[in-house]
Amino acid sequence: MFLGVDIGTSSSKGVLVAPDGAVVATAVREHRTATPHPGWFEHDALAVWWADFAAIVAELARPDLASSIAAVGVSGIGPCLLPCTDDGTPLRPAILYGVDTRATAEIAAQTERFGAEAILDRCGSPLTSQAVGPKLEWLRANEPEVWARTRRMFMAHSWLVHRLTGAYVLDHHAASQCTPMYDTRAREWITDWEIAPGLELPSLLWSGEVAGTVTASAAAATGLPAGIPVVAGTIDAWAEALSAGVRSPGDVMLMYGTTMFLVEVLAERAVSPRLWGTVGVSPGTYNLAAGMATSGAITGWLRDLTGASFEALTAAAAQVGRGAEGLLMLPYFAGERTPLFDPKARGTIVGLTLRHGPGHLYRAALEATAFGVRHNLSAMRAAGGAGSRLVAVGGGTRGGLWTKIVSDVLQQEQFLPAQTVGAAYGDAMLAAGGVGSPVDGWNPVTSVVSPDPAAAEEYGRLYELYLDLYRSTAHIAHALD
Repeated sequence: MFLGVDIGTSSSKGVLVAPDGAVVATAVREHRTATPHPGWFEHDALAVWWADFAAIVAELARPDLASSIAAVGVSGIGPCLLPCTDDGTPLRPAILYGVDTRATAEIAAQTERFGAEAILDRCGSPLTSQAVGPKLEWLRANEPEVWARTRRMFMAHSWLVHRLTGAYVLDHHAASQCTPMYDTRAREWITDWEIAPGLELPSLLWSGEVAGTVTASAAAATGLPAGIPVVAGTIDAWAEALSAGVRSPGDVMLMYGTTMFLVEVLAERAVSPRLWGTVGVSPGTYNLAAGMATSGAITGWLRDLTGASFEALTAAAAQVGRGAEGLLMLPYFAGERTPLFDPKARGTIVGLTLRHGPGHLYRAALEATAFGVRHNLSAMRAAGGAGSRLVAVGGGTRGGLWTKIVSDVLQQEQFLPAQTVGAAYGDAMLAAGGVGSPVDGWNPVTSVVSPDPAAAEEYGRLYELYLDLYRSTAHIAHALD
């Protein structure tokens, strides 16, 4: 069997999978994210990453199953930065991915130093809070005592690989999110742009390559059998895309969650100043990625605001016609990531009257996120993506209304796979592939969401109004900040 473990923002998940892709057992551990200052988001690697991993393995790899585990795969939040000594000892809590905005000044400084066009051309993405390079520079400038001892950098999955095997490696995909440190064309570290003098950069592997085997000390600490292979792994969203069968050029994952995330597989490298361009998890592939700052978070806000359950709000929204009877919403309740990269964008609701109730607002929120998906897919296609096959995953796919609205707005089918375990299932896939076990039959599509052609004209008109609403109100939102 194959073990996959994913370290998420608020929880970690593990899964044990049989060679045919059947899920044997799952485990979940909740944890907290520290926010010691406004705009800072951190994890304690030992108390969160390792504690969760050890607890999940203890639950899944109990004595009667441990001997059957053939390989291990891990993924985690990213790109993030854990500074360590040369033996992998953490020197401070990990600085998390794009939600951590402490390095704003360093983003501006590095963009000016290297040039925005040069960074995009070489690295595939503009510098944003998602990038690792500015976080390293922030550490160097603001915590010199930590920087003086820092010799290695890790992400959640690469640190777990190191703890298990002793190997200091990072997968090519995760490295391609260490902007501006990795050249996505050459697929190697950039050595002529000085970002972190004195830092030893990890060796590069593809996500499904074996990084090493479980050491005797790691076996004693976890209960895993010593000597079993551990693959390099990758960042969680890309592992989730793999879990859903998003592997071929033109495949796109739509991840319905607190935020909406999109990953498209490409055969050729593509860049856009409005998106994230990376190398893929498999050799010879590339990705375009997009992410909305909020999606399911807005439905949660409405639930808390109204006191109604998700089920009641969904039922009420289903009784409301397209366009929510004259309501149009911008879903920028926490700024917006792609394709706007506007942290000062704000949520907007236009058209409110006294006849509107919770069902109208809920419908407008679902439609707003659908327009946001269309906006991102349009940017991906403009950059060279095809977006020919959409695969929907995540908790938001349950219930049917949200996915139906998205298909109606896009006028495109969405395919829903059998397993919705998420990134941990993709980790098990990587582990299986790393030791030569076939995964082609894993996680087949079990349902299809089809669009209603009658919705095309009305949603097309509303989408144009959606785009115009941001253009018309952005200056007001910025002035209110």
